[in-house]
Amino acid sequence: MSYASRVILQLPISNEDLLDAFVEQCLCDNVALIAVAGEGAARIENIIDELVVGDGSDDTRFVTTTSHANETVEEVLEFAGCWPDERNQPVQIVSL
Repeated sequence: MSYASRVILQLPISNEDLLDAFVEQCLCDNVALIAVAGEGAARIENIIDELVVGDGSDDTRFVTTTSHANETVEEVLEFAGCWPDERNQPVQIVSL
């Protein structure tokens, strides 16, 4: 599956082990924004950041992440919709 340039990861997720493959695919697809929405968003955002940065030796690995624990999906959609998108794609909501 390929992802749009702006993605909302809707929590809860079924299995945190899916995050690694999700992040790698986002990097391959040049995702610019991963907005994590739902209870526990800050923790999942931190996990994603750690997966992206790794040991810090590869500066080509970059994606902006945000967390939205106390916002509705509609509010996060509005936020993500304002994020610059060179590919002119709609925001994609992802559930894992």
